[in-house]
Amino acid sequence: MKKLIYLLGLLCSINIGLIKAADTFTVLQMNLWHGGTKVPNGYQGIVDVLDQINADVVFLCEIRDGNKFISNVLRDLKTKGKLYYGETLGMDIGILSKFKPDSIRKCSIDPENKARPMLKMIATINGQPVSFYSCHLDYTHYECYMPRGYSGTTWKKIDNPIIDENMVLEANRQSFRDESIQAFIQEVKEDIKQGRPVIMGGDFNEPSHLDWQADTKNLWDHNGAIIRWDCSVLLYEAGLKDVYREKYPNPVKYPGFTFPAGNKSAIEKELSWAPEADERDRIDFIYYYPLHSMLSVKKSSLVGPSETVIRGKIENSTSKDKIITPSCTWPSDHRGNLVTFKIRKNRQQ
Repeated sequence: MKKLIYLLGLLCSINIGLIKAADTFTVLQMNLWHGGTKVPNGYQGIVDVLDQINADVVFLCEIRDGNKFISNVLRDLKTKGKLYYGETLGMDIGILSKFKPDSIRKCSIDPENKARPMLKMIATINGQPVSFYSCHLDYTHYECYMPRGYSGTTWKKIDNPIIDENMVLEANRQSFRDESIQAFIQEVKEDIKQGRPVIMGGDFNEPSHLDWQADTKNLWDHNGAIIRWDCSVLLYEAGLKDVYREKYPNPVKYPGFTFPAGNKSAIEKELSWAPEADERDRIDFIYYYPLHSMLSVKKSSLVGPSETVIRGKIENSTSKDKIITPSCTWPSDHRGNLVTFKIRKNRQQ
């Protein structure tokens, strides 16, 4: 009798484990720094990182030779027993997915066709369709350098730091990042109508307003600046959530810096664009729209080197950020984001 009870309990625990596995999935976001070409053995590093992290969905940007690159990655991951679908549609952004896509296409192009498009995949997970967006926003007019005494256009030093929010945002809006996000938000409205939660990730080339508030104005060479950066404000006003800051709301203890990463495999001077400033920022993100609480976040961490870069030099990090460091060549000058989501089917359909 005891043996029977034990076996029933074992079967029950196995079933619970299966249910949990079906209810959760992981998403990785990575900037590949010119397709891994800036680091010795960078391409192999990309494959090894993807193999070790083993995420269910991956957002990639700074891909080179998109279709060829994805074909090679899919082939090399298959030799490691990892089966993915993948696509770039000829862009420098891509999506890898263990879930078979229901559809995949370019989207979120502004009416004047100046904003960078995003790659959109719809896939069904645990019976629920989800919309995934991979992005790489405009890198020009990187004006979080202005308060640090650098130009975000020429990347050269300027006479004095500029901390006036209006001046910084006026310069920042010369990029097409805000147009990309506005077009994305219009696309998301259709997802919401169709009952699909949304997950979006990529390199924004712009910080979050949540990281440039009063509690950080005298840190990291912000020089007193408090700035409501456009892209994050637009996303929050549209109801999307910043995964890392939702999980770790204190930017002082958990700054979550993703750029520049202290990659010891790279040439140190190539990691920094403002070598006399503390240019550390969180510019790589995963956002989500939960839609009737169908999506929730279980875990969130950074992926990449534990070291950071301060004034052009690789230094040990002193933050409390949760960082997963793969045991292989890191191919990028950015850290990535890894999120575990829990999903349930839309009961309102």
